[in-house]
Amino acid sequence: MIAKLLINVIAFYVVSYLIPEVKIANWQALLVLAVVWGVLAAVIRPILVLLTLPINVVTLGLFVFVINAGLLLLAAKVVEGFEIANFTTALIAAVLLAILNIFLSKLSK
Repeated sequence: MIAKLLINVIAFYVVSYLIPEVKIANWQALLVLAVVWGVLAAVIRPILVLLTLPINVVTLGLFVFVINAGLLLLAAKVVEGFEIANFTTALIAAVLLAILNIFLSKLSK
């Protein structure tokens, strides 16, 4: 649990560094964002994936990135100090977050 939280903190920090339209104000906002993202990914994401299962099948699972982008925009509304410019930026950030999470998860094992 703590390892996954740390991976999310690092991934969000790297995304905010690489994408100028993703802004994280400070370390407190980064930590809150990682916790909120963990809750959203654990609670809301599975429900959305289940509801959009036909679209996911047709797109071979790529629609999950759209769901993650929407969850990033939701997190931006909830977490003070975290901003994303638009949906396109959120989509790029979602793809980058997925890649970073895979890479960092492999490193932690």
